[in-house]
Amino acid sequence: MVIAEVAVVGALIVVAWHAFGSVTSSRAAAPLLFPQVVASPADTALPGAGVPVAEGSRRGPTPGLNLGIEFWRLRLGRLNRDEAAFEALEWRITHTVMSAAREYIDTVVLPAVRHAEGGVA
Repeated sequence: MVIAEVAVVGALIVVAWHAFGSVTSSRAAAPLLFPQVVASPADTALPGAGVPVAEGSRRGPTPGLNLGIEFWRLRLGRLNRDEAAFEALEWRITHTVMSAAREYIDTVVLPAVRHAEGGVA
């Protein structure tokens, strides 16, 4: 049983090694194409802080952290918009559940309690 397990793990390591080797050797494959990002007028007003602003390119992203202002402004804007939409959805769900619970208490629970206490429903 142990020998079979070692053989399976060894085979997986060999397959992973070949898969990794084929990916790194095929760097000359078709480059990724990204849409041109238009810089806003506010980009020129921000201080450079010694960091060069990456120009929009038709080739894929460069290795490492992208320090371009327009890249982060676009990504963070999308993230903030999606987060706000998600929070609005959460609040709508919460308010719907709370109003349904309030209506159930007012129409079912309280009349039943009043009737059980001997009062008029």
